[in-house]
Amino acid sequence: MEKILRSLVFLFLVSMTAYASDKPGNLTIEFLRGEEIHNIHDGKPEFGWELASIPANAQQAGYRILVASNSKNLDENLGDMWDSEKVESNKSINVEYDGKMLVPKERYFWKVKIWTKQGGESEWSNVQSFSMSGENITYATTRYPLVQTEVKPVSVVNLNPGHFVVDFGKDAFGYLKLKNLNLNLQNSIEVHFGESGSENAVNRNPVGKVRYYKVDFAPMSISKEYQIHPPLDTRNTGEHAIKLPSEFGVVAPFRYVEFVGLNVNLDENNISQVAVHYPFDYEKSSFHSDSEVLNQVWELCKYSMKATSFAGVYVDGDRERIPYEADAYINQLSHYAVDQEYSLARYSHEYLLENPTWPTEWKQHSVLMAWADYMYTGDSESVRANYAVLKSQKTLEQYAREDGLLNTKGLRDIVDWPNGERDEYDFRDVNTVVNAFYFKTLLLMQDLAEAVGDANESLFYRQKAAEVKAIFNRVLFDKQQGLYIDGEGSTHASLHANMFALAFGLVPEKSLRQVAEYVVGKGMACSVYGAQYLLEALYQSGQPEVALERMTSSDVRSWYNMIRVGSTITLEAWDHLYKNNLDWNHAWGAAPGNIISRYVLGVQPLEPGFKKMLICPEPGSLKKVKGKIPTIRGPVDIAYENDAQTGFKMEFSVPGNTVVRVGAPCVKCNTNTLIFDGKEVTGTLEKNHLFLDNINSGVHTVQHRCKAKM
Repeated sequence: MEKILRSLVFLFLVSMTAYASDKPGNLTIEFLRGEEIHNIHDGKPEFGWELASIPANAQQAGYRILVASNSKNLDENLGDMWDSEKVESNKSINVEYDGKMLVPKERYFWKVKIWTKQGGESEWSNVQSFSMSGENITYATTRYPLVQTEVKPVSVVNLNPGHFVVDFGKDAFGYLKLKNLNLNLQNSIEVHFGESGSENAVNRNPVGKVRYYKVDFAPMSISKEYQIHPPLDTRNTGEHAIKLPSEFGVVAPFRYVEFVGLNVNLDENNISQVAVHYPFDYEKSSFHSDSEVLNQVWELCKYSMKATSFAGVYVDGDRERIPYEADAYINQLSHYAVDQEYSLARYSHEYLLENPTWPTEWKQHSVLMAWADYMYTGDSESVRANYAVLKSQKTLEQYAREDGLLNTKGLRDIVDWPNGERDEYDFRDVNTVVNAFYFKTLLLMQDLAEAVGDANESLFYRQKAAEVKAIFNRVLFDKQQGLYIDGEGSTHASLHANMFALAFGLVPEKSLRQVAEYVVGKGMACSVYGAQYLLEALYQSGQPEVALERMTSSDVRSWYNMIRVGSTITLEAWDHLYKNNLDWNHAWGAAPGNIISRYVLGVQPLEPGFKKMLICPEPGSLKKVKGKIPTIRGPVDIAYENDAQTGFKMEFSVPGNTVVRVGAPCVKCNTNTLIFDGKEVTGTLEKNHLFLDNINSGVHTVQHRCKAKM
């Protein structure tokens, strides 16, 4: 542990040295980072920045923003478009523009300086420029343009003359580039693209919808560079599929390429995989533990966020390339966990509000997406723009009968997908899973109503949620079994009825143990989608060790199995055995990406925009863990050691302009004493953790010296 802590301290010192001037850093407009941002659609965009270093108790006391029509004015500190003058405020994210009207197609420049509560005025930040959209400027989410990254192969194997197999190491959506090859114009070359393969061949008959394509490539002229694209696939270019910009040409997922008839020498300098994806910063997050399987699962999920962003909106995979709400929600949470990126999730959410899909619960997921967007960004603009739709169409309140429960007869309840992953669910008009989602949406609408300033509606949703919870437990809980049945009139108690009730906080304390034990005993009797809620249910009910076992299992129904079969992106289903048309590029299979961040490392927002956050690790049997999690206010670095005999010790960093509630695991202890930054303090015991509240920015240590309970 000491070695880990020394490494973290070194990194923090380097970071603080780099920002010795304490000027604000990491400027954003509409959540977008970089020196130049284009095509802003919002006539009153929001600005943001980070406090550049993390001294103890770093809290902003004021700011001044300058926006200028040209860089010279800004150099001379003239904000001819907007000079906010000094504003006494700790607000450092979502500061709305309040200057002269921004003109379509025009380019502008901005910078900011801050004052802190410790006293002193910062230098001006670096400059960020932005240009406005050419359209009529109304509210719309601005995205980055897609980018193309050239990836060199990890191996090029020459099997025999003219026959090569190339492995790029990871599956990516893109095309092939050849360069500096003297190709014979008389020859046609067979090019085989595949997601599955080996150093000896591309798999030309893969299972399900794992991708394989053959291209007969005949160079038309001598060139320094050739592009070879997979053929157009009518299966994923239909009416509802997301179309890519025409300048990219056709792209498809592939890892391996096999050449037959390539009668020139080929090495790693002559060939590259051109991957198309949304901008992604791999350095924004990290994770390592003493479980090598968990480390590999994290990397699988993290890379899946980058690779599946190729469409510029969250889609369900290559087979359809269509956005779905449940897919997008899991994608959203795991994307937040691995990159400081919020625009793609918001765009995908708003796209789905206008283009909803067929399953009943998928519509309800739109409320979950809206709430996650608000909590992770702290910006209510999207909520305000879409509140009426969320209220009228996404809670499904219009299907509530007199007692408050939803009757969804005639709708298309889904519970889980594919059909075989439903644990023999007994579908009824009053569906337990649908009503569990209904309760959850009511709870979240309470917060969303508050975000738009409607206190009366917030109170209404709070009261409605309480009423639904009560009737849910009266009608859908079978006292004889001590479990939740699948629906009104059913006698069958599935994993799904019980895990969703557990995950969403519907289970009364007196029934918690029995329901949790039932869920544990069911194993992984759900799909990769359902696993998101199963893992949440396990952590929420005090079962971190079981959740860890699920994530590190090597069973066929596991994330490790996805790696074992050869994929580098999460699968659509656990295995071909459970879905015969599965694909190898489904982000909805990446639940551990957000579960590791939110529970194993324990980082979650407690107030919108991480104004207050939770750091409450759930290590289970893990002994050593370290990681970095992005937040909109800056990264959180964590390193901890966990020992059942000697206790728990953690070092963590808190970014500026936020406070933290920190929890130290305390499962077998009889003392409430913590060592915080070298001093003994008393923690508050809740749910097997000792908590300290309102910890300010800086680098801190917390330790619990365990004494075994008598």
